[in-house]
Amino acid sequence: MFQEHSQIDEMRTSEYLRTCRLDTDYPQSVLHVLGPSLKANLSRNAPSKSKFFSVKCSPDVKFSINPPPTVTSHPSTIPLNGNSTLLFTMTRASEQENDNKLSVWYYDEKKEILGKAVLHLTAIEISLDVDADRDGEVEKNNPNKGSWKWGPDGHGAILLVNCDCERSYWKKPDHMQKSNAVTRVSDLKDMSLMVLRTKGPAELPEGYKLTMHISQSDAEGVRVFRSKTPPVVISDSFGSLFYNDFVKDYPLVLSSKDLSQEVMYLGGESELKFYVEGLKFPDVDFDGFIRINLSVLEPICKGVPETPIFTDQVVFRVAPWIMTPNTLDPTDVFICSTSDNYQFVKGITKLAEKSGCTLNVCHEYQNRGDRWIQDELEFGYIDSPHQSFPVVLDSPRDGKLVDFPYDELLGPDFGYVTRVPERKDVSSLDSFGNLEVSPPVTVNGTNYPLGRILIGVAFPTATKGRNMTKVVQQFLWAQKVQEPIALFSDWLYVGHVDEFMSFVPAPDRKGFRLLLASPDTGYKLFRDLQSNGHGKATLFDGVKDEKPLTVDEILEDDGLHSQNRYVQSCIDWNRDVLKRELGLEDEDIIDLPILFKLVVEKGKEDEFRAVAFYPDMVNMVVLGKNLGIPKPYGPKVNGRCALEAEMCSLLEGLGLNCTFIDDFASYHKRLGEVHCGSNVRRKPFEMKWWNLQM
Repeated sequence: MFQEHSQIDEMRTSEYLRTCRLDTDYPQSVLHVLGPSLKANLSRNAPSKSKFFSVKCSPDVKFSINPPPTVTSHPSTIPLNGNSTLLFTMTRASEQENDNKLSVWYYDEKKEILGKAVLHLTAIEISLDVDADRDGEVEKNNPNKGSWKWGPDGHGAILLVNCDCERSYWKKPDHMQKSNAVTRVSDLKDMSLMVLRTKGPAELPEGYKLTMHISQSDAEGVRVFRSKTPPVVISDSFGSLFYNDFVKDYPLVLSSKDLSQEVMYLGGESELKFYVEGLKFPDVDFDGFIRINLSVLEPICKGVPETPIFTDQVVFRVAPWIMTPNTLDPTDVFICSTSDNYQFVKGITKLAEKSGCTLNVCHEYQNRGDRWIQDELEFGYIDSPHQSFPVVLDSPRDGKLVDFPYDELLGPDFGYVTRVPERKDVSSLDSFGNLEVSPPVTVNGTNYPLGRILIGVAFPTATKGRNMTKVVQQFLWAQKVQEPIALFSDWLYVGHVDEFMSFVPAPDRKGFRLLLASPDTGYKLFRDLQSNGHGKATLFDGVKDEKPLTVDEILEDDGLHSQNRYVQSCIDWNRDVLKRELGLEDEDIIDLPILFKLVVEKGKEDEFRAVAFYPDMVNMVVLGKNLGIPKPYGPKVNGRCALEAEMCSLLEGLGLNCTFIDDFASYHKRLGEVHCGSNVRRKPFEMKWWNLQM
């Protein structure tokens, strides 16, 4: 049916207009993608002496004239001026090619016909869709799919780095596989679903095609696979789902070597599924955003590149790596077993059982004598609306535990990431006892619901100090959701922040307490013991190969006292930073009675750094309300260690349970403690990172 419009139809025009050409000599075939309006200049190719025009079209075609014409004596003709523009669109997708028509008739002053321009129209619907509203479902043509916004009212799709490994042998993170293939169909759940929805005739007009494309910079961070056939899903008697293994059904579409590829148009009303795989975490050279485009290309003539007439774009943001603070519930405890740490293993085993945690022991044939599992790795996780799994960050220290994170942790739904420093001379500050994270805090009205990362560095004015390697710091900063804080830790011989601070859960105030080592508090405790007649009580009583010291001897040692005044000044500097950057008050901090001593660093006779004088009780493992604290072997009063009694007094009022673990010979003498020799995987935050107000 073809009708003449005697008046101008009201038409909602899009801000995106595609220009098409009117030709009175040759009819034109136009493919119209529903959404953007088409625009044609009415006078550019009008016959000579044209003064009026009229528009006729099929019922599914809607048009308007800009600028709107004034009322004329003849209702079917409109005066033609130099800037007259025809705007038109179609209301629904075509069922057949060229099943709609629009014509423009031109007239002279006497309303005699001079010619007509005919457009044969084919309309299609095209929508490249993602989970832009973050509900786990890919909705159709979400208006916000091409942008990304933080917050609970935000939008934008999320992409995971596919850094786990579906294989149990010849392991390598899935995103590092060079085969450019889906290694297991079960791997698809680690990717983000993207759907191409189309509606229209059985085939596109001759020469037209759909192309998916990506920029070179974005292609370094993503691969896109296409589904040839729907995945076969089988349900067992327990309701578990298993995917088939026909990886050939998921060919590669986009990668760093394939920036553009034609994709099939299926015809009718159809959907074609794609799976988007993240390849790299946000970093100093990558903001985390990936843009994928779907264009309709129009043929011009042989030998001339096709022209894009429509482009749909979707935006993903790669999920950050997120650390978990001590206030989150523990699930797994990791320790190393060596020939000399039986008492330590025994104590941690009981504590893990008491806390309902799974204990994972790295035996000596695996650790090769390296017991510092805290220093080797840090547990975190990545999260999206459709999938979440733990990811271990492997430190650059690479001791004899170097293979443990890769060989023992990497696996299905357990990811792996590392950063390789530019130089191989990494320092002790590159170990992850020097990497912690605070519980959630609010600082001067700014919320940090996932806490803030804490790292130890050299004092800002130092010229020879040690620092955490640049590539690791850059990686941590680039995650954005746990803005790092730099603390001064180079004053310590080992140089780790966990040597002077920790966090424990609390039922009041901010939900936690910051624990700080405090020589001043230690000296106060010893002075109180002396004034109460316990000056002869001894430290290290019963410790093999350790000379006992009385409280009186400690208080009489002016050199030791001087060293601890220096240590206290270093801790106070950090205390001020932590109060300012975490929004803490003194009531949020508990000072623990711990003394230090200065020792000469090997090969540097003029450089002194601090180590714990007795087991460093702040270096504890926190398993919910159960604390595994280094046994200090302090002076005994009435048969009880005064240091243990003070720790219980300070912490048990918060509902915490103190367990003292003997690590003196196996860890303390080697300049580490309980926290250094253990590692904890925790449940992720309930708070979703994409809901942060950034």
